[in-house]
Formats: sequence, structure tokens, C-alpha cells
Amino acid sequence: MDIIGKKKWYFAISLLVIIPGLISLLLFGLKLSIDFTGGSRLTLLFPQNVNNQTVTAVKQSFTQQKVEVASIQPSSNQLIIRTAPLSSQTHAIILQTITKEFPKVKEETYETVGPTIGNETTSNAVKGVLLASVLIVLYIAWAFREVPKPASSWRFGICAIIALLHDVLVVVGIFSILGHFFNVEVDSLFVTALLTVIGFSVHDTIVVFDRIRENLKKNILGSFDEVVNDSILQTMTRSLNTSLTVVLVLFTLLLFGGESTKWFIAALLIGVVSGTYSSIFNASQLLVVWHDWSIKRKKK
Repeated sequence: MDIIGKKKWYFAISLLVIIPGLISLLLFGLKLSIDFTGGSRLTLLFPQNVNNQTVTAVKQSFTQQKVEVASIQPSSNQLIIRTAPLSSQTHAIILQTITKEFPKVKEETYETVGPTIGNETTSNAVKGVLLASVLIVLYIAWAFREVPKPASSWRFGICAIIALLHDVLVVVGIFSILGHFFNVEVDSLFVTALLTVIGFSVHDTIVVFDRIRENLKKNILGSFDEVVNDSILQTMTRSLNTSLTVVLVLFTLLLFGGESTKWFIAALLIGVVSGTYSSIFNASQLLVVWHDWSIKRKKK
């Protein structure tokens, strides 16, 4: 099976998945939750499914207090409401107004995050992803320091990061599309999911890279392309089996888990599938492309 020979097809598939998400990011961005933007979020439970009249009446309770409503999202018998930050007094008045209109309504959750905390969360999220990427490059460069020439330990580290960025872009791009068309918000759990995906992606990639290093040390006859291709084939079954068990668990949690963790699980599921693909069909192919380019440059 010639995986390396079809590397252009695998790169093309990755681009087909990433480009729509990038376009969505440029046009619409991500729909950020109050964890990042600051504000208040309430979840109201009704004894029956909500309708348009219910939504209008609830929104009126906020506008009477001159509170800006960012969104009201109905879901069967509940309403999820995002607003500008509410004071405790304003919150109590609005809740009292709503309970007069709907005596059996219950407030399931209520939380308020100030804009300063939201900005701090955004800053910490970016720092976390960048720091994780730098540490991964340094670790892989150190771990593969004895890889035989002409291969370079830094190439292994940088190719692993490119594959990792592929997975991050896939997850972020898909959530940008979901946010625009289905009002799916990204919160602090989403950042946790991204960091988990980064770890899983690098783990899978290192398994393949480690086999490439072992085969290069054994001085197996053949070109660099052939050594890499054989290494991928030798580790593919292990990678697929490991990923499949994780995917099955996440899919079960997605079906039967709670509403509060649904999109967290979805982000993990997308990331694990993308990470498995990039580890097998992108990371090692990038090594080959870089190696071939380096050889051609030296000949010139």
C-alpha cells in the first residue's frame, strides 16, 4: 500500500475540510459564550414546551428593565437566555416578573461573568494553546535528537505541530460554522477540549514518528520515502484501533450524556477523528516533502 505516493490526495482532503471552516472564521468568527465576552446567562424550565409567545413574553421582561438581550435559545421546555451583565437586584426583579406571567417556571441555572474576567479567559486560552505548542516542539526535538541523518529532530517537531494545527483548525472551523448556523457557543470547556485534542494528536503522531526513527536506525534499505511508508503501515492498525475505542466512547457520551457537556464531547470527537487522520496521512507526508525539498536544494 503506497500511502506516501498519494500524499497530494491526502493534503487535498485536509484542505477541503479546513477551507470552509477558515472562510467561516473570517466571515463570522466564533460565537463566544459569556466565559469570553462577559455577561449573564439564565436557563429557565417551563412545565410545557416553549412557543413564540413564551419567548416574546420573557424577552419583554428584560426590555422593561432596559437589559440588552444577546440571545434567547428555546430547547423543548427550556429557554437559555444570554444578556448583558445583570446586577443581583435587576435579576431578582426580572425573575419576579417572569414568575408572575408563568407561575410554574423554574430557574435552573444563573451565572454572571464580568468583561474583565472574560478578557482574561480569552488571553489565558490563547497562551495555553501557544505554550503547549512550543513545549511539544521542544520535547519532540529533544526526544528525537539521535535520529539518523539526513533526518532532523527539529523537522519531526515542526511537522508534528503542523499536524496539530490541522486538527485545531478543523475543530475551530467546524464550530465556527455551527455557531453561525446553529447558535453553538464556545466556552471554557471548548478550550479544554482543544488542549485535549492537541495532546491526543501529538500522541498518535509520535507513535508513527518513533517507528520511523527505529527503522532509520536499523539502516533498512530503501529511500526515505519507503522507510516512512513502511513505518506508517506498521503502526496504522494500532493507531486506528486506539482511536476507534475512544471514538466509540465519545459517541456514546454524545448520545446519552447531558446537555451541558454535549458540545464539549462533540469537539473531542471531531478532534480525535481529525487527529487520527493527520497523524497517519499528514504528519509523516510532511516529513517526506520537507526531506525531498532539502535534498533538491542541496543538489542545486
